[in-house]
Parts: sequence; C-alpha cells; structure tokens
Amino acid sequence: MTNVELTAVSRWYGNVVAVNDVTMSLGTGVTGLLGPNGAGKTTLLHMMAGFLAPSRGTVTVDGTPTWRNPAVYRQLGLVSEREAVHTFLTAYEFVLASAKLHKLPDPAAAARRAIELVEMTAAQDRQIGTYSKGMRQRTRVAAALVHDPAVLLLDEPFNGMDPRQRLHMMDLLHRLGGEGRTILFSSHILEEVEQVSGTVQVIVAGRLAASGDFRTIRRLMTNRPHVFAVQSTDDRRLAVALIGEPSVTGVEIDRTGLTVRAGDYGSFTRALPKIALASGIRVRRLLPSDESLESVFSYLVEA
Repeated sequence: MTNVELTAVSRWYGNVVAVNDVTMSLGTGVTGLLGPNGAGKTTLLHMMAGFLAPSRGTVTVDGTPTWRNPAVYRQLGLVSEREAVHTFLTAYEFVLASAKLHKLPDPAAAARRAIELVEMTAAQDRQIGTYSKGMRQRTRVAAALVHDPAVLLLDEPFNGMDPRQRLHMMDLLHRLGGEGRTILFSSHILEEVEQVSGTVQVIVAGRLAASGDFRTIRRLMTNRPHVFAVQSTDDRRLAVALIGEPSVTGVEIDRTGLTVRAGDYGSFTRALPKIALASGIRVRRLLPSDESLESVFSYLVEA
C-alpha cells in the first residue's frame, strides 16, 4: 500500500496563490480531484509528481518528499494534461522509450504489455501524428504505466476520448485501483468522477472545499440553496403564493421579473406547477440562474 500525503501545502507565483493550505491523504483505490478550470488541480498534481516545489508544506510518497527526488519515479506515473509526444514516433516506439528510461530488464515486453492494457495494440506501429486525440491520450497512459507504478496521477485523462474509449479507460482505472494502486485523476466534470471514483477531493480557488465519499459530496451539491429566474402571467401574485411554500427561502421582484431562492431544488420544482395552477397563473419560463460549475463549487467552500 502506497500513500500520498500533502500537509498544509501552498504554492504561489509572485502574488498569485495557486494552492492554499491543502492537507490531503490518498490511499489505495481511485480518487477523483474535482474542481472548475483554474482551481489549482494541475498545480497540485505537479507537486505530487515532484515537478513543482511547494512554497510551504510537504508532499510525500510513503513518507519520502517528491521534490528533488528522482527515485520517486520508480513507483509513480504521471499523465499530464498538456500533450508531450513526438508525433513522428509510433506508439510502440514512444512507450518503449519510456520503458528504457526506467531501465526495465525487458523494455520491449513491458512496452507491449502497457500498450495492450490501453487497447492500442492494433495501432501501435502507426505514427502518433496520425492518431485522434483519444488515441494519443491512451498512448500517454501506456507510457505512464509501463513500469507498473504503485501511484498513478492523471490530469483530465478523459479529454478527447470518444464514449467507447472513455468506458474502457474508466474500466481500466477501476481495475488498477482494485489491484491496490493509488490513483488520482482530475476532472471538472462531476459525472466523470461519479462513474470512476467513490472518493472525491473538491478543490476551488486553490482551497480544499470538500473531501470524502462521493455520495456525501453529491448530497451537499444537491441540497445547496438554488436561485431561479421565473417569468409568469402575474409575477406579483405568484410571488405572494410562493412565500408560503416551505422550500422557498426568499422572493424578489424587479424589472427583469421574479427571482426565487429555494432551499431544496427538487421540492421547489415539484411545488411550483401546483401553486401556479391553484392560483390561475401560467408559468412561461423557469430558469436556474446559478447552475454554473463555479457557483456549485463555490457553495462548497462556504458550506
């Protein structure tokens, strides 16, 4: 069992704080690192992989610091978000080069095994420049797996993959995690994390906003306050009628129409049609006005 530990980790660039006082522990299995773009996910992964030094705090793999420690790569594999592949190489040549860099006893056999794992055997002798983005991504995963690492870090691994490729990659991560590896993958898409990982670390604006079982995180997101923009045939009468609904925490009318704040998404959306019908009011439009990913995650910071 290999553990990755972050203790009070911060990273800043001049006056810009990219990661702010994050403490996190990763054990075996698959963990999702969830957050909007620009939240600090890539910076965290790069510190775990030893590419960046923490400005403050410590990052260790099995108690050993990752920064300035090349030996950590014997048990760690990284798939960065930014592509770094030589397009004139074939997939086999690219993965073989990785195997040789790790000084494996039989690099050719290791390369073939890794390529087979990601289902790229049929295309392994084609140049990478002829591949789709999803195929290039799988090739890079093979190169990260070639030395059979105990820790695998993946930055947005599903980018560019078609539905079949996504399903295969999700299944592969499940299997690798089930074999006792420590796997962390980042994503800004909630459904990706839900399908792959039971454990979630949510990061917003460089801070760890929530951590734990996916069902708990999903419940926090679902039960947060919601804001709706409503247009009807009589906004004022509808506002008066809605005040008595238990799920409604506030109403407001201005020139743009009616704004309703609800404590429970499901209860409000079920109650609204009944209240409107009983009042003889026709609802023309109901639009959640705070459903951006950033607003959902920002709520978790404040929760």
